[in-house]
Amino acid sequence: MKYLFLLVISTSYIFANAHIFVYHRFADDRYKSANTTIKELTKQFDYFKQNNYEVVPLSKILDKLEKKEEIPNKWIALTIDDAYKSFYEHGLEIFKKYNYPFSLYVYVQATEKHFGDYMNWEQIKETSKFGEIGLHSYSHPRLQNLSKDEIINDTKKAYDIFVKNTGIKPTTYAYPYGEFNQTVKSILKENFPFRSILNQNTGSVNIKTDIYDIPRIALVGEVNINHKLRYKTFDAQWIEPKVFPEDGILKRIHVKVDKKYKNLKLYITSEGWQDVQVVDGIVDLKLNTYLKRARTRVMIGPSVFTISNNIINKVKIKKGK
Repeated sequence: MKYLFLLVISTSYIFANAHIFVYHRFADDRYKSANTTIKELTKQFDYFKQNNYEVVPLSKILDKLEKKEEIPNKWIALTIDDAYKSFYEHGLEIFKKYNYPFSLYVYVQATEKHFGDYMNWEQIKETSKFGEIGLHSYSHPRLQNLSKDEIINDTKKAYDIFVKNTGIKPTTYAYPYGEFNQTVKSILKENFPFRSILNQNTGSVNIKTDIYDIPRIALVGEVNINHKLRYKTFDAQWIEPKVFPEDGILKRIHVKVDKKYKNLKLYITSEGWQDVQVVDGIVDLKLNTYLKRARTRVMIGPSVFTISNNIINKVKIKKGK
């Protein structure tokens, strides 16, 4: 009986949780909010090695997800968004030194139009010898503000130019800014041959992760990597909110969780953490909270490290649409 009781109370923790991290710029002090110094990158990579983490290609994690197989806790995948030149000039050398695979997501317009801070196609092709490369849109728009046709057109343009210049058909996509909604996800899933799409939400990857909504934790500035690796994904079904409220006022939190929980912690951007009650597996909280950020993160879980993320983004309404 004691064994069965322990098995029941640990239900939300039996899933192994791998972690996917995302970088942007390297050794570029002009943009501290998106930059990782070489000293910091080396410190993180040393931590992985010293603590027996295995850095694997993202595709290896996707294989597990597609087969509904457990993903080892010690697996890590590393991704880089935008294809800034600083990765090619500074970061790539460190990845090669540690023999760490990566996935690079290309902001196609920036490369195609020769924007100053971005890699060119020859550099991207050279980089593909050491890691996987994927798509990060053509114009780097906030996809939730676009119509269906605009999303398809932007993605198709990016896809065609990418294939023409690299000879590689991208199989994964990273949402620009990490932002999307269910409509955006459905459009990309139904119209393009992506096996996976990645966001930029705090969390981990386990057997239950939606392969078109894969969380990645940003590693920019000085970070406590041990702290980042403590994050686990909590199993919760979000009923409300699902979209950013038109009047900007969040009126209700409605979430379904395991009935064993009696209390959880709730986080809302700019509001911080609060304790909430669970009644028969339901959190149903009435609010009147004005959302100060166009991108608002709502999280719930038994601790600040075991959480379910719900990101709601304000959508700009276009006239005539």
